[in-house]
Amino acid sequence: MPREAEISLNEREFLLQALREGVRLDGRAFDEFRPLGLSFGEEDGVADVQLGRTRVVVRISCEVTMPFPDRKFDGIFTISTELSPMASAAFEAGRSTEQETLLSRLLEKAIRRSSALDTESLCIVAGSKCFSLRADIHVLDFDGGLVDTCCIALLAALRHYKRPDVSVNGSEVRVWDTRERQPIPLTLLHHPFCVTFGYYTEPEGKEILLLDANLIEGQCSEGEVVLTVNKYGELCQLAKYGGATVDALALLNCARVATEKVKVLDQFVTDKLSEDAKKRDIGGLMAELSAENER
Repeated sequence: MPREAEISLNEREFLLQALREGVRLDGRAFDEFRPLGLSFGEEDGVADVQLGRTRVVVRISCEVTMPFPDRKFDGIFTISTELSPMASAAFEAGRSTEQETLLSRLLEKAIRRSSALDTESLCIVAGSKCFSLRADIHVLDFDGGLVDTCCIALLAALRHYKRPDVSVNGSEVRVWDTRERQPIPLTLLHHPFCVTFGYYTEPEGKEILLLDANLIEGQCSEGEVVLTVNKYGELCQLAKYGGATVDALALLNCARVATEKVKVLDQFVTDKLSEDAKKRDIGGLMAELSAENER
């Protein structure tokens, strides 16, 4: 089974010694993200996010289908992840790795189980018709920070996507083309972001926590702490991976830092969405379509 090339003992000791002296090899502070970039595709619901050298593309699509028998008033939302060998030698096409399974679980808990997406708004006719929403996550390049990058891309794509408008006349359901009626944005109740900290233990027992560890830093870490927080400071998820213990006060500090970073991330995505909306609204076309919908 392919795996990522491991760093040498000298590189590991050099990096750990630098961290003990309060220095990261790329010059960042311990609580600083790498440069973040976000762009949108020509279609609604396509987001391309770069965090450092890690790059993820998310595409949202939907179709009309039948709801689950035990969830008659809810639509369907599924997340599919693909870790391509193009992103890293550790990934293999057609084979699910432990990292891919872990990524899917974290995103599932962060977005779906936290009720960030209002699935009731995807229902068309109770027990008969609903929208089935699908998010395809493609990892194009990997240099650490995978969970955070995928979560940012997924949220940005959901906020960018607009589903087709529908009309119900008796038992007949009509899905309108986007050229006939303005598509409708998804209903998101809140915007939870994942923030990952790598942790290291010094010989004296003191803990070091790094925000947004890159690939080399991740290979040297003893584990990870993933917090999912929204801009209101609500903690939606806390996950810890690795055998080393983490002090409770350190976790509280991580939650404080994560809350501040999430506010910045949420504003960053909002600004990018506004810029994209201005580019698409050529000659007030969206306002004209909106008026057509009202008529």
